[in-house]
Amino acid sequence: MSWNEFPFIAIPACLLWLAAGLLACRRAQTRRTVWLVDALAIGGIVLFALFIGSFWNALSRPPLRTMGETRLWYALFLTLVGYVTYRRWHYPWLLLLSAVAATAFTAINILKPEIHSIALMPALQSFLFIPHVIIYIIAYALFGVATLAAAALLVQRRKNAVNQELFAFVDNLVYIGFGFLALGLLLGAFWAKEAWGHYWTWDPKETLAFITGAAYLAYIHLRLQGRQDSLVIWALPIAFALLLLSWFGTTLFPGSSLHLYS
Repeated sequence: MSWNEFPFIAIPACLLWLAAGLLACRRAQTRRTVWLVDALAIGGIVLFALFIGSFWNALSRPPLRTMGETRLWYALFLTLVGYVTYRRWHYPWLLLLSAVAATAFTAINILKPEIHSIALMPALQSFLFIPHVIIYIIAYALFGVATLAAAALLVQRRKNAVNQELFAFVDNLVYIGFGFLALGLLLGAFWAKEAWGHYWTWDPKETLAFITGAAYLAYIHLRLQGRQDSLVIWALPIAFALLLLSWFGTTLFPGSSLHLYS
């Protein structure tokens, strides 16, 4: 399956995600409703994953090279994290918000199609290519959902009614996300050593990744001190903005970064 077929798969998948989120947010929940939410969410995830798998097969390489290809994985993992949090912690609004965010990333891919060649540059032919990128995108998805939950905390903060369980939930997402981020960073260092002869060169992408990791580490540090004021909550949107700059900002440094998506 090629990129030309993407809209015909992506649009139905997004509609399934959005329908699941809207249905989950209904006040009256019956067993049938819960079952239908599961069916819609899982159906959309499976449909989207099938496209990625068939696209992988058509390219004869992992679809992880271009910016659009990374957005594919992000949309998939974002909805997956949103669904798992809905089932485990019963936050239906997170299922809906994650579906909306995933739909936005998918819409960018539909409106801005890319050229996807089969060739991979020598540096990307490493066995570390797949786990490094996928682990990073999982971390990005966890941080994305944590940021959506932080927005809810900010609203609650204005009403002086912060939900401690929601705060603990956000902490868990950040802890797990930071673990994936650290693992991805470590794999990237070994990959850099293999490809370019150095573990770390303060390339613009590497510098932004370091700053992003430091921002999330600052949040963890403040939370371990028991802080739960607005400054701590705002740390997450700020950290996520740095994450997006690290992800998409490589295009701002043409010719100066070895990590350009092309």
